Amino acid sequence: MTYRPAAVPAGTYRLQIQPEFTFADAAARAGYLAALGVSHAYLSPVLTPAKGSTHGYDVVDHTRLNPEAGGREAFAALVTALREQGLAAIADVVPNHMAVPTPASDNAPLWSVLREGPESPFASWFDVDWSVPDRAILMAVLGNRIGQVLAAGELTLDTTGDEPLLRYYDHVFPVRPGTEDLPLAELVDRQWYRLAHWRVADEELNYRRFFDVDTLAAIRVEDHEVFEKTHRLLLDLLAAGDLEGLRIDHPDGLADPRGYLRELAEASRRPDGASAWVVVEKILEGEEVLPEDWECAGTTGYDALQRIGGLFLDQTGAEPLTELYAGVSGETTSFATVVDAAKREVVAGGLYAEVHRLVDLLAGICHDSIDLRDHTRRGLHDVVVELLVAVPRYRAYVVPGEKAPAEAVEVLEHAAGLARVQLPAERHDTLDLVLDLALGRVEVPGDPRPAEFVVRFQQTCGPVMAKGVEDTAFYRWFRLSALNEVGGNPAQFGISPEEFHAFAARLARDWPTAMTTLSTHDTKRSEDVRARLAPLSEHPEEFREALTRWRELAAEWREPELDGRTELLVWQTLVGTFGADGPIAAERLVDYLQKATREAKDHTTWTAPDEAYETAVRRFAEGVLGETAIVEELRSWSERTAPGARVAVLGQKLVQLTMPGVPDVYQGTELVELSLVDPDNRRAVDYAERARRLAELDGGRAPADLDDEKLLVVSRALRLRREHPDWFLGATSEGGPSGYAPVPTTTGHAIAFARGPIGDPRVVAVATRLPGSLERLGGWGEATLALPEGAWTDLLTGTSTEGGAVRIADVLATLPVALLVKD
Repeated sequence: MTYRPAAVPAGTYRLQIQPEFTFADAAARAGYLAALGVSHAYLSPVLTPAKGSTHGYDVVDHTRLNPEAGGREAFAALVTALREQGLAAIADVVPNHMAVPTPASDNAPLWSVLREGPESPFASWFDVDWSVPDRAILMAVLGNRIGQVLAAGELTLDTTGDEPLLRYYDHVFPVRPGTEDLPLAELVDRQWYRLAHWRVADEELNYRRFFDVDTLAAIRVEDHEVFEKTHRLLLDLLAAGDLEGLRIDHPDGLADPRGYLRELAEASRRPDGASAWVVVEKILEGEEVLPEDWECAGTTGYDALQRIGGLFLDQTGAEPLTELYAGVSGETTSFATVVDAAKREVVAGGLYAEVHRLVDLLAGICHDSIDLRDHTRRGLHDVVVELLVAVPRYRAYVVPGEKAPAEAVEVLEHAAGLARVQLPAERHDTLDLVLDLALGRVEVPGDPRPAEFVVRFQQTCGPVMAKGVEDTAFYRWFRLSALNEVGGNPAQFGISPEEFHAFAARLARDWPTAMTTLSTHDTKRSEDVRARLAPLSEHPEEFREALTRWRELAAEWREPELDGRTELLVWQTLVGTFGADGPIAAERLVDYLQKATREAKDHTTWTAPDEAYETAVRRFAEGVLGETAIVEELRSWSERTAPGARVAVLGQKLVQLTMPGVPDVYQGTELVELSLVDPDNRRAVDYAERARRLAELDGGRAPADLDDEKLLVVSRALRLRREHPDWFLGATSEGGPSGYAPVPTTTGHAIAFARGPIGDPRVVAVATRLPGSLERLGGWGEATLALPEGAWTDLLTGTSTEGGAVRIADVLATLPVALLVKD
């Protein structure tokens, strides 16, 4: 790999840019971010999104910075404010798709294609099937079938402006030149787009989209012209130093992720040969690793998140919590079975159009070859479904015209083996053919369709995983909801320190400047909600007893429609979000439960809400929060498990901030932040409170509570990284590589590792784990830590100690964590 990053951040701080938090608001926090210790502000997408967007992933204009955030002038002021504080910026990039906004005219390239069809200068931007001469682009926005809409007069032609328009309530569409004088029904039928009932999209959509979101149309960034026009502004900002890095959203959706990253590296390359620091939002499943030939610094850190969280879970709690889940929910189904069912549902439902397009490709290939003609459409469909369900990753990286990598062959052949079990014997030959096509083993001279199938099959695997696993199965199986996290596996219950050390060592060796994270805009629960749920793994029997009491107290609020699985989710959510000020607000809980149950798709859905079921869930949640006896029971549980939650809150944060990689702090999480899935995690952050606390800690005040303790850990670790980046990233000032080495302990209740030059470490991080069982064993006793030679000072407490076999009880006398720096 020729990739070499230029300016590598020491630590980043994620800011969600939106109309309620603009570039000017971000600029006003520059001083605080500098005091906190980060080197870079990490901005959500900065290009122009759909009006009112609170996330920015629905870009409509690649040539302008978000006007609702202040535009170019405010962004320039932000860059200036950051530079004055010695900081810089990185930004999120959305290369895979654009918004289909309302009105569509807000997206000029899309508007041009809707009006001019394949003759539009932007026709190559969108992945549209132009084989149909008319009605090529499906606009499924109508509330009724097109005939009913026309009969009701809801669709009108407006000729009062600069160009004729078709209007349907808030929707506006251009009119194909030369059709404006036709009768309305004929005019509608002659457009390059097809107006249709919204339910038609899942079955007949003929443009590639982001997952199953009709309002996000995929773009063909593999086309150099499209890449250039959609990235020019960002590249100019990089060249000017206004940005120093990029986070790439969903690269698995691209036709050629490797090729995209190569073009990005080349386009951002400086005279010294270094390119922009780039990390990719890549979900790695199980032991999957990032392809070595990707020109980037690594992932955005979901792989690290999973391992860090696993350190603070007691693996012996898996069986009793499984039994508890079965008892409350009445279900004994394994998570793997839930995943299989969920993937089948999304393949048959929301992603049917994508599957249909794959089958069309295969049917065309077979029809035109006499050797393949007897593979039927139905057989091809059955095989594609089984393969998509069986692929356990977001994609296998096969490039048309190249020999498939060994790992890709292994993944797809394993999936084919699983599919073979599900298919009747007469489909096995068809399975072999489709497998060979997916691996690029079939070439037909002069026919581009086999290569197209290689790409489209991989582009479909990701949506099946995302919608089937993360957005369905994760909302159906709640043994311990803290495990139902992006990039995670709820069936894997915790990891050992040895497993973590092995992972961290690989990261230091292979991807030392990748990003690490604990909370993002996409996480289902914030890091601290997960930390508050961690004690359940150590106290499953106590939780069972408490849950029994809580359920008895809540009997009057439990209606027949409420299922046990959802009820268990309610209780776990209440436990995870019970903070110093008490329980979560009813409005936040109800909003979350509506999203969670609709994502689960088995009682209610976004497109077909079940009012009776949702009312039962809402009534139960509001009733529980309104019952004083239940709230006091929850408070009691929170107080009893507070020591364990404290250990997880501080421990996982210190590990993330000191392990290999570039740590990101999601906005607000430098204090305990008990947020749920978006949009709950985009709520306003009280920066004045954080700045006040930080100033008081810097003034010598001892931490007053867990918020202060977490802020102390975050600020001291980030400042250390910024002051000595070579101890943590890449080559050291002494010329050797920055290392990672486990520090031996005589107990499994501590995790410790050293950072700095190999053979001469300068930093040792120590964290407590599994405090419940540690307490049952009588505490640390004479357990020791093999601290490297020298004099060491804890940046968190100021205490000093000499190297050698030191008592852990002494090192962790004040806090459950220590950040030791060699004097």
